Amino acid sequence: LLWLRQCGLETALLKLAAKGTPVLGVCGGYQMLGQTLADPEGTESGRPQTLRGLGLLPTQTTFTAEKRRAQVTATAAAPFAGAALTGYEIHTGRTAVNGAPFCRYADGTPEGCVQNAVFGTYLHGLFDSGELTEQFAAYLCCRKGIDPAAAAPISMQEYRTQQLDLLADGVRHNLDLAAVYAAMGLAQPAERGNDQ
Repeated sequence: LLWLRQCGLETALLKLAAKGTPVLGVCGGYQMLGQTLADPEGTESGRPQTLRGLGLLPTQTTFTAEKRRAQVTATAAAPFAGAALTGYEIHTGRTAVNGAPFCRYADGTPEGCVQNAVFGTYLHGLFDSGELTEQFAAYLCCRKGIDPAAAAPISMQEYRTQQLDLLADGVRHNLDLAAVYAAMGLAQPAERGNDQ
């Protein structure tokens, strides 16, 4: 948070949010979007202090030595109502929310906060499942006047496969694989797509 202030990113974020640009904060980013971050025992900062947050969400966070670690399932609230979420929490601090929740856990407990186009949550892995990804992409498309069907997202598994294929292609292109296999005393396998 202090770094955001020192390098000017706080001002840029506040200007974008004031113009209605969507802002999503996860975990520490969520905490920073709130009104205050209190560290009475110096758990995070090494000394007791309270900092003013970005003030974009009606929340107050207090840090404690206890760390929350949990695998969770939840259902998103408006504007992504009904999207099933699976993720995990790993954070210190408890956040008091005086606004609408981002989602609700399976037991109905509210989590996170939404105000206008600012969203905050402790849930990591939000975009690993398709439902929120599709709704979030559609939300952004509609805001930009783009047909959501023209920007259909791909699954995380498909994305990972594409990225691994790009990495493999880069390795094949930039290494003398024949020399690598020879050094290992192995025969080089046929190239992918080669029927030999």
